Amino acid sequence: MAKKVLVPIAEGSEEIETTCITDTLTRFGAEVTIASVMPGELVCKMSRGIKVMADVNIDEAAKEEWDLIALPGGMPGAEHLRDSVALIGLLEKQKSQNKPYAAICAAPAVVLASKGLLEGEGATCYPAPGFREKLTNPIDDEVAFTAGKVTTSKGPGTALKFALELGEQLFGKEARDKIQSEMLV
Repeated sequence: MAKKVLVPIAEGSEEIETTCITDTLTRFGAEVTIASVMPGELVCKMSRGIKVMADVNIDEAAKEEWDLIALPGGMPGAEHLRDSVALIGLLEKQKSQNKPYAAICAAPAVVLASKGLLEGEGATCYPAPGFREKLTNPIDDEVAFTAGKVTTSKGPGTALKFALELGEQLFGKEARDKIQSEMLV
């Protein structure tokens, strides 16, 4: 059975991160679902103007079980993700069931830190003032950092390695090596 991955998006989410997560994990064989947290809207205008159409809304996604939930960053997208009651409920459920979840760029600080969803061992995020200070134990020297079941990363330039790390967690090192080689990384 395929691993089920949820990628929630909003107006202002970062499109490189969204696409890297979605594309890379699909290459691993995951069943990736994009869910909009925008009420009544499946099409979201991303942070640089590209429009992405979600598969479902977040309320539909909240009825499912997920092997991984991976949040893109981008502003104000991360704020919309943070403000989604259904998404925060899903993330809290992942945490309580010891299932993996991940965030990149602004999302570790804006979503996970603000909702008490980071593990104590540390996290990384986009290295801008206002984000880094929200992390209780910021990790600066890692492209992707995993503490417990939570993986975080820095931003658009680290999105591919972040997605490969998530793929390895779900499918193993051998699968990562194969996909990484095929993608010429």
